[in-house]
Amino acid sequence: MSTPSPPAVAPAVHSHAADAFDPADAVTPPLATRLPAVGTTIFTRMSALAAQHDAVNLGQGFPDFACDPRLVDLVAGAMRAGHNQYPPMTGTPALRQAIAAKIGALYGHVYDADAEITVTAGATQALTTAILCAVHPGDEVIVIEPAYDSYMPAIELAGGVVVPVQMALDERGYHVPWERIQAAVSTRTRLIVVNTPHNPTGTVLRDADLEALAGIVRGTDILVLADEVYEHMVYDGERHASMSRHPVLAARSFVVSSFGKTFHTTGWKIGYVAAPAPLMAEFRKVHQYNVFSVNAPMQHGIAGYLADPAPYRELPAFYQNKRDLFRAGLAGSRFELLPADGTYFQCVRYGAISAMPEAAFAEWLTAEVGVAAIPVSAFYRQARESGIVRFCFAKRDETLALALQRLARI
Repeated sequence: MSTPSPPAVAPAVHSHAADAFDPADAVTPPLATRLPAVGTTIFTRMSALAAQHDAVNLGQGFPDFACDPRLVDLVAGAMRAGHNQYPPMTGTPALRQAIAAKIGALYGHVYDADAEITVTAGATQALTTAILCAVHPGDEVIVIEPAYDSYMPAIELAGGVVVPVQMALDERGYHVPWERIQAAVSTRTRLIVVNTPHNPTGTVLRDADLEALAGIVRGTDILVLADEVYEHMVYDGERHASMSRHPVLAARSFVVSSFGKTFHTTGWKIGYVAAPAPLMAEFRKVHQYNVFSVNAPMQHGIAGYLADPAPYRELPAFYQNKRDLFRAGLAGSRFELLPADGTYFQCVRYGAISAMPEAAFAEWLTAEVGVAAIPVSAFYRQARESGIVRFCFAKRDETLALALQRLARI
């Protein structure tokens, strides 16, 4: 009778799981920042301070009133109709066609809805995507200051070099000094970022400005990124000077707008970009990988809503009434009103009230007076003190009345 062989013994395997846990091993590796100059935005800080002190928030630019119930019904209807899956990457055909028709009717330029219009997750995504597709490491981008705060970080993420040019400020208010823009152009200039109507100053470009810009870029490979999100907030009978109006500029521009601004739905984050087909082809290469597609039922709802042009055609008068109400309320105060030709922002000088720096004055105004504002110095790469703060008047009349009552005490 044979003796059975002993069972095979598996080789010993060292298991880290068997080791005693050493807290020293639970270390998050360091990550070098891509945006060393970026911290918490001034809008977040001032909104938090406004909430802390129960202040009227005229800082961050959003309405405190509802959008049209018809638009909500159209979006809800789109949801019930089953438009709840991924839409086309470029945007639903009906919405792109409605956008192209709107631009053609307003500005006389015909964009191909299939090849030259893309729906985006808000205007900021459109701006960032345009920068990422157009700007390569080492390219220079001219940015007109004061400037909306997303431009410069996006340029830096693309490896570009920001070339800031400051707006002129005199007794007429702010305006773009085109001779300084021309002087800033170099052989490395890839893009000029323009914003009209302009946030934060409320200025607007006019036909002469478009001619000046066209004169700078004509015969070059310089592109234009046009932030036109306040296109329907131009007052006193002026018309919006869209890049789409000017053939030289339309041929080299990414034109960005926002349904959030136009239809009082900033939280929906739906915008769009229009550009010539060769530029749009590159835009879509980036768009498909950083967002791919945009909220489907809202696209269908907005497409239906655009069938009636009245809501955006009536918008200038709607906001001009609010602007005039706000300006009239401050007319007898110690604030000095600057021109407000567009947007829903009013800039004021406060030199007759205080010598504090702008950020400190905005904080004092929020905590002690109960009205939040934004320091214009926050819209510069290197904070520039001009003794000016910005108020947002996209609020209910009763909200503005309460803010004006408090401001009148100063």
